[in-house]
Amino acid sequence: MSRTSNRSNGDVIRDFLSVADLLEEPQLAQLYAYIDQEEEVTVQEMMDALGLAQGTAYTYVNRLVDAGVLEATTDEQPRTYVASDIDLTVTVSDGTREYTITPALIDAVGRRTTDDDIDTYIDRHGIAGLATALTYTVDREQGEVTHRLMARDLDISPLAAEIILQALRPIVHEHFDIEEAGASVADIEDADRDIAGDDA
Repeated sequence: MSRTSNRSNGDVIRDFLSVADLLEEPQLAQLYAYIDQEEEVTVQEMMDALGLAQGTAYTYVNRLVDAGVLEATTDEQPRTYVASDIDLTVTVSDGTREYTITPALIDAVGRRTTDDDIDTYIDRHGIAGLATALTYTVDREQGEVTHRLMARDLDISPLAAEIILQALRPIVHEHFDIEEAGASVADIEDADRDIAGDDA
């Protein structure tokens, strides 16, 4: 749902309001994120995976279809649905800040109902703060920043930075191609065994 300047203002505003619904309602965000990850699903699969009642599942699906972020791929029963790509950038009027809303951010918002660390972070820092933390998490997973640097930049405690980085880590690995920075414990243990084997 990437929008450019050649779109009519009504379409852009509709898209923005649709995405705003996802950011305000974690259950809708969770459903959108699930469909985005699975690529094509039926309502029954949604119900089974997310533990939704049938009426709730159909209500949510209809809302997402009406919002334009979900579409049916067939008219035959059971219908299958796919998520529309979302990549919406919002710039503050003074031009000093810019926020990009992506499926990864929507997924993080959707997890606030099941992850107390994400929920607490959103309560304290808002969705914009979560978007910033998500950016830091990507950078951290690429080995470019530490939790202490994030804490200093955002004026939060190192513990709060580490907690949200750990909470967002699975989301980053699901949505971005991240190569692990550095060696894992298993790599180090294997290297130690190889060295010990050479000494024998």
